[in-house]
Amino acid sequence: MEKSYISEVDGVLADSTKIQIEDDRTGMGIETLKRAFLDNLFYLQGIGKAEASLYDYYVAVAYTVRDRILQRFLKTVETYKSKQPKLVCYLSAEFLMGRHLGNNLINMGLYDKMRQVVEELGINFDELLEQEPDPGLGNGGLGRLAACFLDSLASLEIPTIGYGIRYEFGIFHQKIQDGWQVEVPDNWLRFGNPWELARPDETVEILLGGHTEIFHDERGYDKVVWIPERKIIAIPHDTPVPGYQTNTVNPLRLWKAEASQDFDFDAFNAGQYDRAVAEKMDAETISKVLYPNDNTPAGRELRLAQQYFFVSASLQDLIRYHLRANKSLDNFYDKVAIQLNDTHPAVAIAEFMRLLVDKYGYYWETAWKITQKTFAYTNHTLMPEALERWSVDLFGKLLPRHLEIIYEINHRFLEDVRTWFPGDDELLGRLSLIEEGERKQIRMAHLACVGSHAINGVAALHTDLLKKDTLKDFAKLWPEKFFNKTNGVTPRRWILLSNPKLSNLISEKIGDRWLKDLDEMRSIEKFIDDSEFCDRWREIKQDNKRSLAAYILKVKGLEVDINSLFDVQVKRIHEYKRQHLAVLHIISLYNRIKQNPSIDVLPRTFIFGGKAAPGYFMAKLIIKLVNAVGEVVNKDPDVRGRIKVVFLPNFSVSLGHRIYPAADLSEQVSTAGKEASGTGNMKFAMNGALTIGTLDGANIEIREEAGAENFFLFGLTAEQVYALKADGYNPKHYYENNADLKGVIDRIEGGYFSHGDRDLFKPIVDSLLYSDPYMLLADYQAYSDCQEKVSQTYRDTHKWTQMSILNAARMGKFSSDRTIREYCKEIWEVKPIAIDLNS
Repeated sequence: MEKSYISEVDGVLADSTKIQIEDDRTGMGIETLKRAFLDNLFYLQGIGKAEASLYDYYVAVAYTVRDRILQRFLKTVETYKSKQPKLVCYLSAEFLMGRHLGNNLINMGLYDKMRQVVEELGINFDELLEQEPDPGLGNGGLGRLAACFLDSLASLEIPTIGYGIRYEFGIFHQKIQDGWQVEVPDNWLRFGNPWELARPDETVEILLGGHTEIFHDERGYDKVVWIPERKIIAIPHDTPVPGYQTNTVNPLRLWKAEASQDFDFDAFNAGQYDRAVAEKMDAETISKVLYPNDNTPAGRELRLAQQYFFVSASLQDLIRYHLRANKSLDNFYDKVAIQLNDTHPAVAIAEFMRLLVDKYGYYWETAWKITQKTFAYTNHTLMPEALERWSVDLFGKLLPRHLEIIYEINHRFLEDVRTWFPGDDELLGRLSLIEEGERKQIRMAHLACVGSHAINGVAALHTDLLKKDTLKDFAKLWPEKFFNKTNGVTPRRWILLSNPKLSNLISEKIGDRWLKDLDEMRSIEKFIDDSEFCDRWREIKQDNKRSLAAYILKVKGLEVDINSLFDVQVKRIHEYKRQHLAVLHIISLYNRIKQNPSIDVLPRTFIFGGKAAPGYFMAKLIIKLVNAVGEVVNKDPDVRGRIKVVFLPNFSVSLGHRIYPAADLSEQVSTAGKEASGTGNMKFAMNGALTIGTLDGANIEIREEAGAENFFLFGLTAEQVYALKADGYNPKHYYENNADLKGVIDRIEGGYFSHGDRDLFKPIVDSLLYSDPYMLLADYQAYSDCQEKVSQTYRDTHKWTQMSILNAARMGKFSSDRTIREYCKEIWEVKPIAIDLNS
């Protein structure tokens, strides 16, 4: 493209007449990027370079990158509209995307160029990246999985749209005060968001409350009309998600709630100022906060309203898109595949039926066929108590028409079951969408199973247990519906972006094809006997540990030894994840040191991180216990720094970038049969951490891939857990017959870590001794013995390094690209479509 103009960059005038230059909005050259950055700083931020802050620089860089993304984004959307390929629609209440800038630079091939641009202008690039807020639009693995899937879908050129909620406040910001978790609002939008595009012209209307009425249509059939109590407007905000080394940029569409009428002027003039804005405040509450506390009736109603809000908006949007190119919805399932990410969006099945029957006039049977062929359901939990249920009363109050539809679905379904299994009333009760009892409840997982053509677990063991236990009756009815799709994570974010030195070493040795095909990583196995390669591998790990140690010193004021074993457990805090099992082991080591201060103990730094749900008392008490033990151990002169305990506050995607590459040992110690999959285990292993873990979730497959000899296994199997509980598990037996364990429990119970307060940790002690639902005491000795094996192995530096290399080399299966390919082939039946920027 030829331009004739005078440009000024850093005060230098340059006559560019007759010089071939790139478009400042789309060009990828260094000088073009520099011009675009300075223009965006001046014209969009409204500030000169001399007065700009680091945040101003970040925003200017973000807009510079977004311009180049938008060219591909608009071409992607145009291609989908013209070619009408089958579209994947991913419905999720969570999308934990992480910071966008670094990942987008990686995927667009601009990372090194933008670093050069910024640093040539005298700006610290790494500090600039830190200016971006980390959007907390998810609670943990569920939302992070959704984000990895969007990355892989775009990288594999799969036509996709993700749908969720644009929460004004994400998962809370966690602070630690006196060892306790304190929740602080996460106002990630306070300075705006340069990555999103508001689409106010594509709003949809959402109905809530009210009642239904029956009338006769022109054909003489009964029809139902929903008379709502209130109406809310859903406004879409699109975040472009670019693929790696492709032109595909798919949209993540997040919905913001607003009132249909922002301001009641009559109420204001009458002096009723609160009432004048009441509707606006009430509506905006729906997209205000991720997962409001549902311990109150108002909290439960708000959470259900959130779920319905975003699925209704998304379905209306999809139908609108479909009807622009198709005369009817008859072929909807040939053009759209909708994936339900757990039960949060399961109400979509009832909503789609409402739209088909009530709005578009389909007969029930035809509507149900379209619905079942459209939806697929991913289950993420084995614990029955975690399967979502809503009270019939609440559902009827908020979604009266949907309650009627669910009852009709249930009636027809149970009639079929009676035909297939006559006389089995117990089976009918177990399968029913309605759980009978004093307070009737709707089983959302059952609705998802009945209304979907495919049901999948997220690890081999998880899927097996779904079929044998949690959803066994549905597996008996429809074995052909069940699939396993073991989770995966994107290597672009979790190796290339978070561990650049390791990425460079791998690419230097085997090329960079592994970033698109992680199975290529197997090629580095041939270097495990190459001393120069092993030394560099180990040096990179030490550099990453040094960086994390500096962060720990900055955040916690605690010096840690980078030559110690970094023993890490970062994940959502929950009793079944058993963070407190590691705490028991720490106390055991501490007891040994107190008994013999000169004992030879392998130096370890125990690093914890994760958030507890605000209403989950026991999880918050575990955080307090970790910090209380750390307070004592870290200061005890007998320990002499051989053990350090660190709880890093506010674990997030960006903090994960620091932690995963620095870990030596990955703790994956959940009770067998409780963890669906886990994805942190994959991120650790990809970065060369060794795993200590149970045969739970994806641990089993990680061990199979890495090799049993490169995995530290301990603990009961899922079958043994069930058998021991069936035989009458007595945790106190283990306490009374294990002097080491007794010494650990007694030190907690005696108030040693609570300044003499014996009541503080009594709930934990009582739970362990008298119920121990997650069987810590049964697994304690095996865990302790396995940790001793870890210590012995770590002392052999060469052996540990070889095991580390093999773990990373053999994680190809756990790329989210592999997972998505399986979904595309076996569940969604969709194919890639290339985006041509020149067409």
